[in-house]
Amino acid sequence: MTLPAGRDGLPLVVGVLNVTPDSFSDGGRWSDPEAALAHGRALVADGADVVDVGGESTRPGAERPPLAEELRRVLPVVEALAADGVVVSVDTMRAEVAAAAVEAGAALVNDVSGGLADADMLPAVAASGAAYVAMHWRAHSDRMQDFASYDAPGGVVAEVSAALGERLEAAVAAGVPAERVVLDPGLGFAKTAEHNWALLAGLDDVAALGRPLLVGASRKAFLGRLLAGADGTPRPVGEREAAHTALVALLALRGVWGLRVHDVRATRDALAVVGRLAAEQTGAAGSGDDRRPPGPGATTGPGEGSTT
Repeated sequence: MTLPAGRDGLPLVVGVLNVTPDSFSDGGRWSDPEAALAHGRALVADGADVVDVGGESTRPGAERPPLAEELRRVLPVVEALAADGVVVSVDTMRAEVAAAAVEAGAALVNDVSGGLADADMLPAVAASGAAYVAMHWRAHSDRMQDFASYDAPGGVVAEVSAALGERLEAAVAAGVPAERVVLDPGLGFAKTAEHNWALLAGLDDVAALGRPLLVGASRKAFLGRLLAGADGTPRPVGEREAAHTALVALLALRGVWGLRVHDVRATRDALAVVGRLAAEQTGAAGSGDDRRPPGPGATTGPGEGSTT
């Protein structure tokens, strides 16, 4: 499986499809298979390159569903979307779910634990031939904020980069070709708002691992805190999209491989602006080539990341 690439040299847009009753932003809205399928198709119509189907909430404090329940939630949606020709990612920490989803048509396995939650995950991905997203992770949702401490020299950026380097090595050792691996710094997972901002500022260090980066910041709490009212109350989940859209544009300029988002249309609008301005700046306006100039961590070809 060759990693999919974004359009016109811009980041890949990964649309979030939570088939859960308890996700932080849209829990329960798409738990019915027909509603989930309709929403997945709507994400594609709005411009998603990939639809990421997840059957387990990873919001802080969430309880894990039984394996059978996760399979029941995920597989019909993956199979139906794949049959439509949609590029599907399965968001799971379980090897059995990953293997079954790939069998049903998923092309990517998005594992927020980076293979740490299930010892069988990396061998399963290697055997499946799917692409693999390994995120920085320290513990399951019910305990992860207990581990939001980064005391080594270099702080959170150095520790996350080192840990992701170890996960990349583990994946390759298990038989997953390096060119099929994407890395995710894991914003919000065992991290405070300050950690998230430090990671965003330090993405070049993570990109130095030589693999494409996926960033998921959509509607997360650190944006709500940034936009807090005068009394300190964070901005509600549904009112954070404008800030996220601004961040999307900045991340596109940073050259990330992919953006995991809820509002695909707003993300596409932001990327259209970035692409058009980049084309003007490089003298390509009117040529049909709206590619942005390479930047730190920029994609240099399908699935390849800069090592700057």
